[in-house]
Amino acid sequence: MAVLVGKPAADFTCPAIMPDGSLAPAFHFAEAIGGQYALLFFYPLDFSALCPAELIALDKHIAAFTERKVAVVAVSIDSHCSHQAWRNTPVAQGGIGPVRFTLASDLTQQICRDYDVQSPAGMAYRAAFIIDPRGVVRSQLVNDLPLSRNIGELLRTIDALQSHAVHSEACSGN
Repeated sequence: MAVLVGKPAADFTCPAIMPDGSLAPAFHFAEAIGGQYALLFFYPLDFSALCPAELIALDKHIAAFTERKVAVVAVSIDSHCSHQAWRNTPVAQGGIGPVRFTLASDLTQQICRDYDVQSPAGMAYRAAFIIDPRGVVRSQLVNDLPLSRNIGELLRTIDALQSHAVHSEACSGN
């Protein structure tokens, strides 16, 4: 597994379902984040056991990301059609509802390979990359398939990076 921290984030173009539910046939990552912080949130598959809980938790915190001017993009190897169906499926039936962030489709699995998060089964590990406004990876978290991520910790990390950018001081864990 490559360490991407300190390196330019790989750019990509792919089909995506946008926060308003519309289809972007050629979502361009670098263009979409537009010089702001970004959270690139990889997950294994739509309609799986743990993924809905993670994406719903991410959506519950979307106001906190927006307040910090962080673009949120979730990526899996599913098609944009599957993403759309998942958004349109009620939470009680295994769906995620109308989440307010972009769902990018990595059918070719190239994005997973570019970020070195492809599992042996071909799907993405549960990974999160925080990218700064210059397009540099500042934080990388990669978990095995059964381990979910803590959204509060991702926000704490963003706060620390943004504080460091303003004050040039190291930030403690708490």
